[in-house]
Amino acid sequence: MAMVEGLIGKKLGMTRIFTQDGEVVPVTVLEVGPCTVVQVKTVERDGYNAVQLGFKPKKFSKLTKPMRGHFAKAGLDHGFYVMREFKVEDPEAFSPGQVITLENLSLEPGQKVKVRGKSKGRGFTGAIKRWGFQRQPMSHGAKQVHRKPGSSGASTFPGRVIKGKRMPGHYGNEMVTVRNLTIVDLKPEKNLLLVKGAVPGSVNSYVYVYFNK
Repeated sequence: MAMVEGLIGKKLGMTRIFTQDGEVVPVTVLEVGPCTVVQVKTVERDGYNAVQLGFKPKKFSKLTKPMRGHFAKAGLDHGFYVMREFKVEDPEAFSPGQVITLENLSLEPGQKVKVRGKSKGRGFTGAIKRWGFQRQPMSHGAKQVHRKPGSSGASTFPGRVIKGKRMPGHYGNEMVTVRNLTIVDLKPEKNLLLVKGAVPGSVNSYVYVYFNK
C-alpha cells in the first residue's frame, strides 16, 4: 500500500515500560486510526496530492446538510469528528471510503515520528509563567511588584508599547509540534502506538501523527 504522510489519533495517557536491561522508559500511548479516506486530491484538479482522512465516526443527525453531502459523495453513511489532510505521493492508490490503519503502514520500533496536538489551556497567566521572566527584588523597597513584568515601553520615543512585547495573557490551548519522538512499541491489532516521552494535549485529546519525520 502507498505510504501516507500521517494519521489522526487520540492521546490515551502516559505510562512506563521496562527494557530488557531494566531501564525505565516513559511512554505516551496513542490510539492511531483507523482513519477513513473521505476525499482524494490530485495535482491536476486541486494543485497538490493529498488525502482527506476522517477519525471517530459521527452520526449524520449531528452534521450540517453540507457536511452530510460531503460524506455521502464519498459513499459514507456517517461523518467524522475530526478530519485532516495528509500529503501522499501516489493519490491513485487511495479511494474514498478506504480505511487506513497501523497495519497498513511499515512502522517499527526505533523509528522517529512527529506529533502535533493542542496543548492544555492554562488560562490567563503572568509573564513569569508564560514567558519565564525573572522575579523582581524581594526586598530593598520592592512592594507588591515581585511577580510583575516591570516596564513595558520606552520613554518619549517611540512613546508606545512595541508590537509583540511579551506580556501577561492567555497561555496554552494552541497547536504544539513535538519532533523526533521514538516509537517504543506498536500494537497494530489494537491501533496503539507507544512513543517515548510526552506529547501535547490532555487525555483523550486528538493528535496528528506524522511518519518519516
